[in-house]
Amino acid sequence: MNTRIRRVAVTVAAAGVLPLALSAWSDSGSASAGQPFGPACSAVPESGPGSLDAMAKEPVATAASNTPALSTLASAIQKAGLVDTLNDAQNLTVFAPTNDAFKKIPQATLDQLLNDKAQLTKVLTYHVVGQKLTPQDLENGSFATLEKSELTTSGSGESYTVNDTAKVVCGDVKTANADVYLIDTVLMPPAS
Repeated sequence: MNTRIRRVAVTVAAAGVLPLALSAWSDSGSASAGQPFGPACSAVPESGPGSLDAMAKEPVATAASNTPALSTLASAIQKAGLVDTLNDAQNLTVFAPTNDAFKKIPQATLDQLLNDKAQLTKVLTYHVVGQKLTPQDLENGSFATLEKSELTTSGSGESYTVNDTAKVVCGDVKTANADVYLIDTVLMPPAS
């Protein structure tokens, strides 16, 4: 009877520990589990246009146009004539500057950029990589952009930086043709 009590106690203890271990593993690995992560994800609508479910069904430029935090980016994509290019391409990663990222640019400089289609196209295509990138790919990466320059990424868990300046504020957002990482700073391509 003593042995039987011990066996039951061990079984009960193991049953209590296993869910805790699995819970700790899944919580710590949320960035690698394919779920969006980051402080700005809470601003994404829970349903309807601009929600994670809606974005997953739309190509990337359309998804951006339906996402309130990306309205400036969506307008810039339209001005540059890149809507069809981005929507028709497959397997992209887009580092998408939020409205707050664009607000960091002095208004006169932003107006000048938005009215120079060639320069605007160069800046916007610098935010796009021609392959889908997972959070693990961002840990210590260097990637060719559609603009033909390289950008670098670093970080781990749920904290990533692009070019040592832009922080990912909502990452691993899925659209029909791209993985999207919302960033807090507009990236500028290296001077040619």
